[in-house]
Amino acid sequence: MENTLLLSASYEPLSIIPWKRAVLLVLLDKVEVLEEYARAVRSPSVSLQLPAVVRLQRLVRRGPRRVKFSRQNIFHRDNFTCQYCHKPHPPSQLTYDHIVPRSRGGQTTWTNIVTSCIHCNLKKGNKPLHALNVALLKPPVEPRWLPAFSNLLHLEQAPPAWRDYLAWGNEG
Repeated sequence: MENTLLLSASYEPLSIIPWKRAVLLVLLDKVEVLEEYARAVRSPSVSLQLPAVVRLQRLVRRGPRRVKFSRQNIFHRDNFTCQYCHKPHPPSQLTYDHIVPRSRGGQTTWTNIVTSCIHCNLKKGNKPLHALNVALLKPPVEPRWLPAFSNLLHLEQAPPAWRDYLAWGNEG
């Protein structure tokens, strides 16, 4: 079944939640339904359209959330593009590479790891970038976006009911 896009009180995407949790939040009057799917769920006494997009009724304050460091999030940050040859690749042909190799004291951090195709990774080996005369496509930084939405930044992949609320992801 469908998932539901959960927005903050200020209409910012917070997360993607299961439809059952969204229905519970609706019944507890914790969220406002902004968009619905065509499908409905029924009980003996209630019929409810499945919520596609809901907005929290109250402002939720959170501290800054850090993006989980993972291979998949590195690939998303770098747009599935090898940072050495600057060509996009399917995930099966990608790996990640330490800019400053671990054998030379490089750390496994957001700012020292980049997406690399297998060919470029083998070619680079444990050499520093200046030895190869290679320029990175963009400097690696710790991302501030929510990884749950990274695969939805291309709006054609998002459910139609979500697209207006995810348009922020295509800016810049």
